[in-house]
Amino acid sequence: MHNSDNFQDQEDFDGDQPKSKTQLKNEMLELQELGKQLTELNASKLAEVPMDSELEDAIATFHRIKSREARRRQMQFIGKLMRDADVDAIKAVLDSHKEKDLQRLRFDRLAEEWRDRLLEQGNEALKEFFNEYPGVDLQQVRNLLRESGKEKANNKPPTNQRKLFRYLRDYFVREE
Repeated sequence: MHNSDNFQDQEDFDGDQPKSKTQLKNEMLELQELGKQLTELNASKLAEVPMDSELEDAIATFHRIKSREARRRQMQFIGKLMRDADVDAIKAVLDSHKEKDLQRLRFDRLAEEWRDRLLEQGNEALKEFFNEYPGVDLQQVRNLLRESGKEKANNKPPTNQRKLFRYLRDYFVREE
């Protein structure tokens, strides 16, 4: 029984210990990395991130700086400002953006696969596509396929193939 009391005392003692320099440094590097991710966002995505005006200004300044060393120092400053930021809220927004990007990539791949299949296999693939996606505008898809075939036969740029891809991608996005 005495050993378990001693173990409990040891746990309490460990909980009161200040963080080591290594722990503090790792936390600061993590905040700096989070700040770096903020600097890589475009303006519309950055506007969705909850942050104070000082952090916003620091990020805007970072984009104006050309010198590599000055950018490195500014990134450290952004990391310092991140200590006072709502890190959980920022991470939630960044995760949401990553999820949307992955979803968009999935729709792009699906549209590309179906476009290629429709162009290569013709009516057989079209029937299968229409059975799987009955809400699609069959006439629109047929027109784009026909125009794509004409472009290919005449060695023209694949304008209608691109239109078909965009139509399919937009359809998948709407249906999701």
